[in-house]
Amino acid sequence: MIKTFEDLQQVSKENVDNALKSFGALSKGTQAIAVEVVDYSKKSFEDSTALVEKLFGAKSIDKAFEVQTDYAKSAYEGFVAKASKIGELYSDLAKEAYKPFEVAFAKAK
Repeated sequence: MIKTFEDLQQVSKENVDNALKSFGALSKGTQAIAVEVVDYSKKSFEDSTALVEKLFGAKSIDKAFEVQTDYAKSAYEGFVAKASKIGELYSDLAKEAYKPFEVAFAKAK
C-alpha cells in the first residue's frame, strides 16, 4: 500500500511514464499501419490503371476475360497478403501499447 506522500508521488510518476510510453507505441504503430494502407492503395490504383490499359488493348473478348481473370486473381492475393500484414501490425501495436502497463499490474499484485 501507499504509506507516504512520497510513495504516492512515485506511483503517480510511474503511471504517467507508463501512459507516455503507451501513447508513443500507439503513435508509432498507427503510423506504420497508415504507411502500409497508403502503399496498398497506391499499388491498387496503379494495378487498376494497368488493367484498364490492357483491357483497351485486348483484341478479343476471350483475351479481355483472361486479362480480367488474371487481374482478379492477383488483386485477391495482394489483398490477402496486405490484410495479413496489417493484422500483424495491429497485433504488435496492441502488445507494445500494453507492455508499460504490464509491469505496473505485476507490481500491484
